[in-house]
Amino acid sequence: MAAQKHTQTRVAFATIVGTSIEWYDYFLYAAASGLIFNELFFGPLGSTLSTMVAFATVGISFLFRPLGAFLAGHFGDKLGRRVVLIITLIAMGAATALIGFLPTFETAGVLAPILLIALRIVQGISAGGEWGGAVLLAVEHADEKSRGLRGSFPQIGVSIGLLLSSGVLALMTSIAPGDAFLEWGWRVPFFLSIVLVFVGYWIRRGVEESPVFHEIAERKEQVTNPLGKLIKSHWLLVILASLVFMGNNAAGYMTTGGYIQNYATDPTGPIGLERGPVLWAVAASAVSWLVFTIIAGAVSDRIGRRNTYILGWILLFAGIFSLFPLVNTGSVGMLLLGLVVLTIGLGFTYGQQPAMYAELFPSSVRFSGVSVSYAIGSILGGAFAPTIAKGLVSSTGTTASVAVYLGVVAVLALAATLLLRDRTGIPLGPDHEDEQSVSPIIGIGSPQLTSDDGDRHHPADTRSYMN
Repeated sequence: MAAQKHTQTRVAFATIVGTSIEWYDYFLYAAASGLIFNELFFGPLGSTLSTMVAFATVGISFLFRPLGAFLAGHFGDKLGRRVVLIITLIAMGAATALIGFLPTFETAGVLAPILLIALRIVQGISAGGEWGGAVLLAVEHADEKSRGLRGSFPQIGVSIGLLLSSGVLALMTSIAPGDAFLEWGWRVPFFLSIVLVFVGYWIRRGVEESPVFHEIAERKEQVTNPLGKLIKSHWLLVILASLVFMGNNAAGYMTTGGYIQNYATDPTGPIGLERGPVLWAVAASAVSWLVFTIIAGAVSDRIGRRNTYILGWILLFAGIFSLFPLVNTGSVGMLLLGLVVLTIGLGFTYGQQPAMYAELFPSSVRFSGVSVSYAIGSILGGAFAPTIAKGLVSSTGTTASVAVYLGVVAVLALAATLLLRDRTGIPLGPDHEDEQSVSPIIGIGSPQLTSDDGDRHHPADTRSYMN
């Protein structure tokens, strides 16, 4: 038991550190897009169009996430979770560091944005493969009664990545203020990725492979074409799981996608705050996001993933419709309050996601299932959320249109949640492949499953597998 706890702690630490580094790299680009890249790489397009195009390059990377998810899912289900995580970490870090070396449009002309977009695509492929491996290592190492909590650990890598990227950028605005920040200060956070990747690689290479994959490999039961099996047998489940994530991702990318940072600091806009205080406010809100993400994971172990999601959607609605009225006061304090309120709902619709996703898919195609669902959900939700928000405000003249847009997306995500049965605590190993293959979609397949002791259970009972 002590050895198992030690392994779980080591895995938790490795997944937190690894995903934090990955999302630091990913969100650093997103924050820089509205603060720096719009001027240095797309400046000739004009103020509004350059910002929209810069945000669009954030979204372009999402279109390549499915490719990363397909590749990582295929090899993760065949070769293991650990090897995929090391590859994605190196790819993400290398792309981020190279961005720091890029010439600007003034120096290299159109070649500069082309290279920037190419490196962003590499980031997208890496991000598409990272998430599935990290969360499965955490969830499949955990015991069934703490799956939600353990699965939330790699999730907080998102908030830590946001905290680090915003904090380092804010620090550089003080070290290199004014023109110095645009000349060289913005490059330093990208160079820092080189050091972070070495740290992440050293930690991840020492992590044990998932016990579930060990069992599959020992029995030589790896599926030859896991992606094909997933699409053939579980396509509707993939769609619903994607829609669940869509609601969280669209709202989350108001900060992780750089929209709020750009909106609040735009000198031609209604607020015109300084970069530094806004970046520090975003960094502070990342802390509250971290806390509520962990709380959501733990709560889901007690009341079930589905019930926690329903509570989360209610909280997220409150956050969405209070965000812009608070931001529009022009006060940094009110901006911070709006972001914190938003992160309560973001945490409660994110912390339990790894455990829920892992429990939805059979062990033989689980890496493919969680990776592809996450990638598609990110495209439907966050990919172009900042661009859409910028376009809505430009065309309507009010941020209320953005709140309505985010609210509609959240309603669709809630509807998808209500169509899924709760499978909290279902056994995850290959011995239960038949049990796991029964559809968790309400109205499709038999709702009756059999546990180890032969008793019949209904998946809607959130405690049915938690004996």
